[in-house]
Amino acid sequence: MSKTPPATASGKAAEIVGQKIERALDPLNAAIKRAAKKLQHETAAAPGKPGLMVSPLAVPFPAIPAIGGVEMAIARAGFYKHARPDLLVMKFAEGTTCAGVFTRHGVGSAPVDWCKRHLEASGGLDIRALVVNAGCANSFTGKPGADAARRVAAAVAKRLDCRQRDVMQASTGVIGVLLDDAKIVAKLPEIEGKLHADLWAEASAAIMTTDTFPKGSYATAVIDGVEVKIAGIAKGSGMIAPDMATMLAFVATDAAIAPAALQALVSLYTRSTFNCVTVDGDRSTNDTLLMFATGASGAPRIARPGDARLADFREKLEGVLMDLAMQLVRDGEGATKFVKVMVSGAQSHASARKIARTISESMLVKTAIAGEDANWGRICMAVGRADEPMNRERLSIRFGDLWAAQDGAIARTYDEAKMSAYMKNAELEIGVDVGVGRGEASMWTCDLTKRYVEINGDYRS
Repeated sequence: MSKTPPATASGKAAEIVGQKIERALDPLNAAIKRAAKKLQHETAAAPGKPGLMVSPLAVPFPAIPAIGGVEMAIARAGFYKHARPDLLVMKFAEGTTCAGVFTRHGVGSAPVDWCKRHLEASGGLDIRALVVNAGCANSFTGKPGADAARRVAAAVAKRLDCRQRDVMQASTGVIGVLLDDAKIVAKLPEIEGKLHADLWAEASAAIMTTDTFPKGSYATAVIDGVEVKIAGIAKGSGMIAPDMATMLAFVATDAAIAPAALQALVSLYTRSTFNCVTVDGDRSTNDTLLMFATGASGAPRIARPGDARLADFREKLEGVLMDLAMQLVRDGEGATKFVKVMVSGAQSHASARKIARTISESMLVKTAIAGEDANWGRICMAVGRADEPMNRERLSIRFGDLWAAQDGAIARTYDEAKMSAYMKNAELEIGVDVGVGRGEASMWTCDLTKRYVEINGDYRS
């Protein structure tokens, strides 16, 4: 029997010791990498409000080409103390149709009232412009606020040679502050000289408030053999809740779609996208989603939302809206975790949706997620207080593919170490089966961290 030479044995021993040291250092190396990534985000300033750091869940702004029949320009009107663009004007070709979905908030705002009234009056036909300002919501401002909105529309209409009712408006910022419309009117000559077809990223940045990254989405679809484009931008970070999720969103397409059909599509897909996200459970006074169809692609005009030729367009439009909605959650104020909550086994879709919303908006659930704690008892608590039908003996809860509870008791395969490891992921999925039916619903939310308090504590400063 041969013996291993001393030198070889010594080398193998050293190799084994080295491997053990390397394995022991694995957790430390991983922690260092996580800390470096966190530091990178914390030191990358956001383009909006000074002092905000880019969300660790941020996604890059997509490449969005020019959309036929759409021009835009941005300017600094001065609604913020610091130097930043806070005014966006979009100009649309003659014959552009428009549809909108707005907040159901009881207070509302002057721009929301303006859009709702004039879309109804015009039937969504031949909308020629959109004016958006950040820094002042012009909400809870009474008749003076309505007069300011009217003066803005009049000035823009005069510049673009259209009617006042052909100008849509949106505002975002502090509630209870009267819009100084003179700041917008003074910038219109500059705006008119800078109108450009390829400015989507800049437009998205101009409407940001506490957002930490600009949000955009783009897709192409085919209508009767003709390619059409769909582009959208959105803003929103806090005060985000279902029921017309708190945000501004503007979508444009070069397809030719009649106003009634466009309105049907926008209303339908708002329910499955923007109304399925929540950050903090608070709705805003200024929620606005406007969609414009210029018809510049040359595709045939579609009059019915159910037209078979719209099949691809419908799918791509829902995708664009969903992409924008999820970006709102990714930019939730102080968010570090992006969470999908799936509820099944409910009595109905509406019941499943309410349970999912209750889970998603529970502060105890959200803070546990922030602490990377798979505290399934808090999920159980939220399900019970949703006041919807559920079977306690069949209730099951999972985190990703890991079951925490099954059939009303702790899962036999429950593994605390695996649960804790899963919760360190930036993107999480929570699944709940309440055991009473076939209703299903999903909602997207984020965690709740100390940064949320800090951001909102000095919102007006």
